[in-house]
Amino acid sequence: MSTFVVIHGGGDVGWSWHLVAAELRARGHEVFTPDLPADDDALTLDDYAAAVVEHVGARTGVVVVGHSFGAFTAPLVAERLSADMLVLMAGMIPLPGESPDLWWANSGYVVASADQSARDDGLTGNDDPYVSFYNGVPQKLAQEALRRERAHPSQAAMETPWPLAAWPEVSTRFVVFIDDRFFPAAFLRDLAATRLGVTADELPGGHCAMLSHPAEVAQLLSGYVG
Repeated sequence: MSTFVVIHGGGDVGWSWHLVAAELRARGHEVFTPDLPADDDALTLDDYAAAVVEHVGARTGVVVVGHSFGAFTAPLVAERLSADMLVLMAGMIPLPGESPDLWWANSGYVVASADQSARDDGLTGNDDPYVSFYNGVPQKLAQEALRRERAHPSQAAMETPWPLAAWPEVSTRFVVFIDDRFFPAAFLRDLAATRLGVTADELPGGHCAMLSHPAEVAQLLSGYVG
């Protein structure tokens, strides 16, 4: 049995992982899906990590999962909890000293997203969240996710350089969602190889595959520790 600690993405809440959490618990695992304190505009990434660690408490056999913007906080949590594994799902892989605000251009996302949008007739990066963000998610679930949407990360979190001097010494996996219209799959494969030196695993679904393909997400996560 492992303890999964899930760090949600920007503007999101832990609820978005409730289907995956149920699948993991059915497999005998413990799961935490805390809400980051993004409503406080003075809090930094370090503060986010501290809030998660306080919520989880002392645990062994921890697997930290970071989704999307959650990848900026997940390595901090993994280091503080001495995690056994770190899994980034469609994650924004940071470099030491790189703030989230700078990541978009530094990572090559801006160019990659525009190129993919030109190829798929504007599906990637579409202004309609049901097209670009919740593609493939059942309508009622997507509507509920939007209803629960919270403040995006604080200004302090977005502007503060990522605080670690190097990637934490923890086994790291990276997962790409092949139908992602927010972070194109090809872009993320290259980013994982360039910034982490790992080959990404792949799952079906869009950026919010935890709502459209929870069983597949849980199966992969459980398999990592199985």
